[in-house]
Amino acid sequence: MGDYTAWIGREEVRRDWLTPSLLTRWCAALDRAEPSDQTAPQGLHWCLCTPDAPTAALGPDGHPKRDESPASLLPPLPLERRMWAAGAAEFLAPIPAGATIERRTRVLSLTDKQGGTGPLVFAELAHETFAGEALVIRETQTLVYRDAPPPGSPPAPPPPGEGRFDPSGWDATREVLPTPALLFRYSALTFNTHRIHYDHPYATGIEGYRGLVVHGPLIATLLLDLARRTLESETALAKFSFRAVSPAVANEPLHLALKHEDGALIMAAHAADGRQVMAAKAAPAA
Repeated sequence: MGDYTAWIGREEVRRDWLTPSLLTRWCAALDRAEPSDQTAPQGLHWCLCTPDAPTAALGPDGHPKRDESPASLLPPLPLERRMWAAGAAEFLAPIPAGATIERRTRVLSLTDKQGGTGPLVFAELAHETFAGEALVIRETQTLVYRDAPPPGSPPAPPPPGEGRFDPSGWDATREVLPTPALLFRYSALTFNTHRIHYDHPYATGIEGYRGLVVHGPLIATLLLDLARRTLESETALAKFSFRAVSPAVANEPLHLALKHEDGALIMAAHAADGRQVMAAKAAPAA
């Protein structure tokens, strides 16, 4: 699709600090109490060092525009749709409230593929997050870019079927309803202006979804919170990886599930009819 050689290895550095007010708002969005020791719950780092492009620099979908300039971390791909497809994080140390944060990002690869809906480009990014001088999180993130669906395509995901989520075989489950208010708050916390999360006419009429789309990292955060609740620890995990399987829609229940298997934790999110939304795996902290 193109020569992306000039973008491989590009780097970006963003700085932030974990304010007590951000910690309070993050916990309020998830309807949970603040940690007694004021350390960041696992998953809060996705709300730090967020994109800060001016409003005038946003594209039609709400994402920052990409161009040929050296300042553009990713190339101006001729594909209109973007989603966070997968991620993997190592939690090396907790982040205390008040810490100064630096996130260093590097483009690892840009790969053309052919999918069932047409051409795809997968962008893999490496992130290193520091609290003060300490490396606290090492992470890879996979983004996928694709074409708009052809006119007349059925909305995604399909309407709920007659099946039901089966909790048997799981050690812990929790049902969560991702309301538009929760999506709006998470978009605000992450400074994410992608319109599929808050603009219903755009999400349904332009991008072809059946409703507002629940953020991938929000679902991953809810799975991390299930691990916290199950293992009764704010720093429950040493490693966590996830893969988006199917879109989740606002105002439709999500069933979060966790089980122990060969020393690891297997986790998943399902729609009410049993359709899998996200698959995840984790290693408990020692």
